[in-house]
Amino acid sequence: MSGSGGSAERAVPFYCPYCGDEDLRPAEEPQGAWWCAACLRTFALKLVGIGVLS
Repeated sequence: MSGSGGSAERAVPFYCPYCGDEDLRPAEEPQGAWWCAACLRTFALKLVGIGVLS
C-alpha cells in the first residue's frame, strides 16, 4: 500500500495512554491517530527511531 512520504501501516496501541482503556479505533486525522471510546480523546503514535543501549 503506498502512502504520501511514509509507511501506510499503523502502529497499533494496546491501550489508551490517558485512561488505560482498550476500546481504541483508528481516527482519520492526523496520520497515525487513534480515538479512545472511554475518555473520548484522540492521540497519535509516531515511531521516532530505534535506540541501542551501549
